Amino acid sequence: MERVAAGRRRKRSILNPERLWLLSIALQRNGHRRLAVLVKNVNSALYHNSLPPGATVSPDIELGHHGFGTVIHTNVVIGRRVKIWQNVTIAMRAGSHSPYRIVIEDDVKIGANSVVISPYRGDLRIGRRAHIGAGAVVSRDVPPGAIVISAAPRVIESRGDASAGLDDRSETVQRDGDPGAPGEPNGAGPAQASEQSFG
Repeated sequence: MERVAAGRRRKRSILNPERLWLLSIALQRNGHRRLAVLVKNVNSALYHNSLPPGATVSPDIELGHHGFGTVIHTNVVIGRRVKIWQNVTIAMRAGSHSPYRIVIEDDVKIGANSVVISPYRGDLRIGRRAHIGAGAVVSRDVPPGAIVISAAPRVIESRGDASAGLDDRSETVQRDGDPGAPGEPNGAGPAQASEQSFG
């Protein structure tokens, strides 16, 4: 029984998305493009990702939750000890044969559902030990050690009948005395409330 369990663990680790990605990269570098694309397609079928054989990736790359839904452009360079969680998109606004790159330096962590997108026909660099929070959108360089988080959601417009449910909720909030609710005696709208809260 123990041998069977150990064998299953070994098989799982052989078919993990990181190993399949690194195998497809090695095959492409050695001139086996068709085989590299086949391995990429197996990875995509198993883990619903798009991890290109043309990327430059450190062998210790780690994909959280098997990298489900992760899409990475060919012109990406990933340093050592980088961890990328699920549903992350790392996209270039340039073709795969362009000279532009997204460089992710060592020890970077990228949270789930984040988007890293380069400037149009430009490079983008995420510095060492930077952390990109879940759901953040990064479109310019991130300095080393920085933490990037997503903006808090806010309602920008109410539309006709669809807003009826929202209006009921805002009336409840107003009755509860939320100082940031529109129509309150202090006149603070959502933007003013956030300025008051954060100085």
